[in-house]
Amino acid sequence: MATKIKFGTDGWRAIIAEEFTVENVARVAYATAKWLKESGLNQRIAVGHDCRFAGELFADTVTKVLLNEGIEVKLSRGFVSTPMISLAANQLSCGLGIILTASHNPPSYNGYKLKAHYGGPLTPDKVQEIEDIIPETVPFDYASVELDPFMASGQLEIVDFETRYVKHIEQHFDLEAIRKSDLNLVYDAMYGAGQNVIRRILPNVQLLHCEHNPSFYGQAPEPIQKNLQPLENYIKQKGNIHCALATDGDADRIGLYNGKGEFIDSHHIILLLMHYLVKYKHQTGKVVTAFSTTPRVGQLAKHYDLESEVVKIGFKYIAGIMVEEDVLIGGEESGGIAVKGHIPERDGIWIGLIIWEFMAKSGKTLDELIAEVYEIVGAFKFERNDLHLTEALKNEVVANCTNNKYKAFGKYQVREVGTIDGWKFIFDDNRWLMIRASGTEPVLRTYAEAPTLEEVREILKITEDMIRN
Repeated sequence: MATKIKFGTDGWRAIIAEEFTVENVARVAYATAKWLKESGLNQRIAVGHDCRFAGELFADTVTKVLLNEGIEVKLSRGFVSTPMISLAANQLSCGLGIILTASHNPPSYNGYKLKAHYGGPLTPDKVQEIEDIIPETVPFDYASVELDPFMASGQLEIVDFETRYVKHIEQHFDLEAIRKSDLNLVYDAMYGAGQNVIRRILPNVQLLHCEHNPSFYGQAPEPIQKNLQPLENYIKQKGNIHCALATDGDADRIGLYNGKGEFIDSHHIILLLMHYLVKYKHQTGKVVTAFSTTPRVGQLAKHYDLESEVVKIGFKYIAGIMVEEDVLIGGEESGGIAVKGHIPERDGIWIGLIIWEFMAKSGKTLDELIAEVYEIVGAFKFERNDLHLTEALKNEVVANCTNNKYKAFGKYQVREVGTIDGWKFIFDDNRWLMIRASGTEPVLRTYAEAPTLEEVREILKITEDMIRN
């Protein structure tokens, strides 16, 4: 019996050569083609892959299946980021975009993400429709399909998605202001698919891990502090860096550091973006954030008289609102942020460039800009701790949360519980803890916010001890 393929919060992901095989990728591609033919959308798909093992093989497999089913394909030769495919899907009037990527997952994984014609994640209901029609087998010999005849007929075209993306950046940013500033900037691609972009647009930026290494040097390419120690050490050793940007495997998530080598989390980035875009650039629009994001976003939105909304975790829920409404910023705690004026898609490089432009044009340090935000919402710290547990213990904790068993975490009394997606336990004075089971890994995620990092870590430690004991 064929493997049951299940799409998670952000595409289908599996271990290469176990469940992520040529055969299974072909099955998903066949369902995608079948769905597109019934959708009424343009019969054209942009296809690309990131830096992972066998990316070209999987992209070619998808392409062969689509071509055989009569779909026109715009194909990348060489790795591309997820935002490059999303942008291409929109600019080239494609019915869909497909990017073969496992994003921030460990190097043993690959994945399959579906992008909509508007340049953002395909909505969950449409993804479910495709998942529901994945066949047991593909009813033709896709391996024997030759690409050359389709190239000759024009049904297949090789497209340089990266150059299209770079031109799009050049049209939307004051890159000259960044180049002419005295800022010493660093970019860490984590060996991911964004590695060529910064060297093309900002040649003076110092680069780390901007070469092709499908094993990511054994490190999951997720731009969180524990994975970015080489970057952190580099900043501290150099001593004259103003800001450092990092992006994940498919360059849709952001990591950020100040000049002291301190990690700046996504909550602060979202607040900085709101502050810059509203106060300095006089933009307006709704702010949409995922459930694990700081409530201070709502506080700042109120200050600037903006509407705000909190949604389930998974950028597809944010993107769905961005397509329908006038949204200024959509963001997640995990580093996925989108803004008005681009596509409704997370884009780590795009967001990093906004921050660098803000610094260049204001002449202020990142810490000085954060201080401006603190004047409005108060100072705070945040951290996330991923607990790798047995499935039995994970399920036990989820059951305890579901049954409202947790009334306190040590000295922290639970005043209120939010349950939009996971469980957010609200304590006094803007302190909170959240527990949520991962949708793609055997992991329980715990999140905490408090006025100081010491207190954040105390809350996380109390929580871990309660869970493990």
